[in-house]
Amino acid sequence: MSFFKGRETYSVDDKGRLAIPAKMRKSMSPESMETFVVTRGPDEDPCIYAYPLDEWQKVEGQLAGLNQYNDRDRFFLRTLLYWADELIFDKQHRVMLPKALVEFAQIEKTALIIGAMDHLEIWNPEIFESYLTKRQESYAEVAETVMGGRLL
Repeated sequence: MSFFKGRETYSVDDKGRLAIPAKMRKSMSPESMETFVVTRGPDEDPCIYAYPLDEWQKVEGQLAGLNQYNDRDRFFLRTLLYWADELIFDKQHRVMLPKALVEFAQIEKTALIIGAMDHLEIWNPEIFESYLTKRQESYAEVAETVMGGRLL
């Protein structure tokens, strides 16, 4: 099982290659075989979700339970899988981000990589900052509601 936390800012080269930080690679389970499946994030804010192969297989199990004859389920499946692509690390521990996803996430020269438990999120750093500042509730308010006072 992979578990990611933290953040790193890395350069994206002209070919769309992004190095995966060592601390995040170490969080990958051996079953992932240095492979990620990437797709667009579900939010309105544009980012890329990168699942290690073993975690993506769990997502596939959940997807198999959706009803392809239900319009909403079908729309979600089509959209998620339309954007999905499998990426394998090169010798320098980089992945080649698909051009369509780079354009969707508006990533230019720099990417913010965020650990999000079972996957990584890859953002344009400026868009992520905007996401944080436009929130109506503060982190403390959300934490109280979500965690119900059970914080560390």
